[in-house]
Order: sequence, then structure tokens, then C-alpha cells
Amino acid sequence: MNKQDLLEIKQLLSSEKNIVIVPHKNPDGDAIGSTLGLLHYLLKINHKATIIAPNDYPNFLKWLPLEHRILKHENDTPVCNELIEKADIIFTLDFNALHRTGSMESVLKQSKALKIMIDHHQQPDGYAKYMFSDVTMSSTCQMVYHFLDKIDALNDIDKDIATCLYVGIMTDTGSFRYRSTTSTTHRIIANLIDKGADNALIHNHIYDTNSYNRMQLLGVALNNLKIISESRTAYTSLSQAELQQFDYKKGDTEGFVNYGLSLDNIVLAAIFIEDKQNNIIKISLRSKGNFSVNEMSRAHFEGGGHTNAAGGKSNTSLEATIEKFISILPLHNSALKNA
Repeated sequence: MNKQDLLEIKQLLSSEKNIVIVPHKNPDGDAIGSTLGLLHYLLKINHKATIIAPNDYPNFLKWLPLEHRILKHENDTPVCNELIEKADIIFTLDFNALHRTGSMESVLKQSKALKIMIDHHQQPDGYAKYMFSDVTMSSTCQMVYHFLDKIDALNDIDKDIATCLYVGIMTDTGSFRYRSTTSTTHRIIANLIDKGADNALIHNHIYDTNSYNRMQLLGVALNNLKIISESRTAYTSLSQAELQQFDYKKGDTEGFVNYGLSLDNIVLAAIFIEDKQNNIIKISLRSKGNFSVNEMSRAHFEGGGHTNAAGGKSNTSLEATIEKFISILPLHNSALKNA
């Protein structure tokens, strides 16, 4: 995004517009935090702005300021489609390919609204007129902070905006432990705290409020954990029956994959989750060092993401998906050994 783009965006935002903000399907902390942070700013400068999420998201994000105003496309499709059709501007946050919005893809493609992308994932599609894309950034929330800085709006950051942006940076950096966490990230976090973000309260909401059933489900995932030493890999799985046994709610498995990655001498971790409603196996991959799970997911599991964190899916059974994963590991043993 060059200086001319920024001047044009500032001009666009200088008068009232109908604006829709869209995160990806199954939005996480960065997707919800970035869209809400931007929403607060746009409402503050008198735009008619709405967030439309493709579907629901975890309960641990539902305390954020103005979260109750987020519309879910899967629940209010006609209303959401009308808002998209009438939008002057559509911001797409935390994704860079329209298929990541699931059933919203077609209506977004048909929309004549000007599109602005803010995202940090690799290999973006070129659907947006203005693209703020940087794969070195820790999170889309950090990018929203930089975006506000570039349009001279840092002084508009208040407690609510700071809280939303803090959530996304914290969750997408694994509480500031991933390689993407830079000194600049920490300076931004310090400024967000100065603006009113309560770091202890935020951490408690996100990480320290667990249901009994979620903890039991974690026990199952840990019991299912397997290690393939020659590939420095750990993986686990959860069947639909195991999810139902402990009354699974969206977001309950968040972070489970990281337990495998925490093991000594493990550089690749995976979790396979059966989703019979959509007839797929959801896959989350994490890695250490320079081993790219983004490339692995793109090559084998119809997914993608970042070098050290990616997702994908499989249309076969849980057992067949795990067998495929195990079968491809020898192709990567050299890279895993040297990661």
C-alpha cells in the first residue's frame, strides 16, 4: 500500500460511507479483534459500518466491546446480502482469498463495492483495489494498528480499540512467543496498554476461563497423542463421538495442537478433528524453525497459512487422513531433521 493509495483511502473515509467489514470463516481472535478494532474506529468517524462474519466463533471472544453487533451470514443471509450489495466499501480482514469466507464468496465477488484488504497471510489473491499485505507481520491486528498510523488516526485509538487489537496480537503470537513477535510488536502492545487495554483481564478472558467439558476434551486429545520420532512429529485426533461426549462448543479445541509442539525434539505438530456436519476432517498444523507447514498444507491438504501455523482439510475419513499424513512425512524428514 503506497502513499497514493493511503491518500485515496483517507479521501474515501473523509465522508460518510456504507461500510461492511468481513473476517474469514470460523473467525479466530485475530479476525474478530481486527474487525472490531476497525469497526470502533469507523463508527467514531461517523461511518455506517457493520461486521458480517461468515459464521459463529468461540464464546471466549464474546465479551469484546460491540461484539453483539456482529452479524452472522449463516444466520441472517438475506439481511447480510443486502448490506453487502449496498456497501460503498468492503474491508476484508485476516484473509486474502475470497473462498476463505465460505458461502459468502459469491455475494462478495458480485459486489461492486470498493474492496480494501488488510492481511498477513502468504500468496494473496488480487481481488481488492487496495491491498495492505505483509507476511512478516505478527497479526492482522498489528496491521490495523499500522493502517491507523498510516492514515494519521493513532490518536483515535481508545480503550475499546486498544482492547480489540491487543486480543488479536496476543492470540496470533501465542502470547508473544512466536518468531513473528518483534520489538515493534512489543512497542505497539505497550502503546495499547497505555491506551487502556487491560492485559491481565484480557488474558483471563481468553485463556483462563475453561469449562469442565473442555478440560475433559483436552484430556482425550492428550491421551490420543502419538509421536513419530524419526520425523520429529507429534499428532493427535478427535473423533465426532469424542467431541459429542464432552458437549463440544466452537473454540473448545483452540490451542490443543500446541501441546504436541511443546514436546522435546518435536518440530511438527498436527491435530485432526472430525466434522461430520460438513463431511470433512479439519487439520491444524504447527511447526518450529524454518519448516513450512504452509507449504505442506497447500501441497497436501487444500489449505495454507503461515510458515509455522497453517490449516487444511481432508474429504476422506479420519483414519485415512491420518494415514496420508504419516505417509508423506518421509518426504519431509530431511527438512524436519534440520528445522
